[in-house]
Amino acid sequence: MKILGISTSPRFPSNSDILLRQALAGAESAGPETDYIRLNDYNISPCIACSTCSATGQCRIQDDYQELLQKILDADRLIFATPLFFMSVSAQAKILIDRGQCLWAYKHILKKQLFVPKRDRRAMVIAVGGNKSKKQFDCVRLTMNSYFDVLEMNYVVNVFVSQIDGPGEIQKHPEMLEEAYRLGRDFVTTDAPCPDKPIDVTLV
Repeated sequence: MKILGISTSPRFPSNSDILLRQALAGAESAGPETDYIRLNDYNISPCIACSTCSATGQCRIQDDYQELLQKILDADRLIFATPLFFMSVSAQAKILIDRGQCLWAYKHILKKQLFVPKRDRRAMVIAVGGNKSKKQFDCVRLTMNSYFDVLEMNYVVNVFVSQIDGPGEIQKHPEMLEEAYRLGRDFVTTDAPCPDKPIDVTLV
């Protein structure tokens, strides 16, 4: 089983990044090797809406996206971590997601499947916001649902953390770090059927 963690925060180390590393440590404790990616280490340009992918299913922009996409497609389990900016994912995360337009075209215009036969691929989201309101995660849920759809991944769990904002503030909450570790371990060990919609684990 291949486990991939993607950290999309522009800040390092960030609260979402720290939680991601805890989740990956939990996954490793169960046996599988994990791969950690910090998105800021990759050169990924934004989508230019050229529509080339509508005919080819491939993105015409050649940069680090192709390498990262292959890692994502190879993964059996994906943990995607993002801070919240204006009630949504980070700019870095959105660039990666928008480049997934080529996958959308491949699936919905060219009517092809990424995997034949289909694979049991599952995704977890870790999102950290400074606001008290649970509504701050609504856009994250919608965006990631669309993204995982084109990746042909089952969206199984969210870890939503509110009222955490300052650099490294999550370190003051060891119970949250322990929960991320547990969720990471359970994420790779369960063989239970995927839920109809992702389960929300809210940490305050």
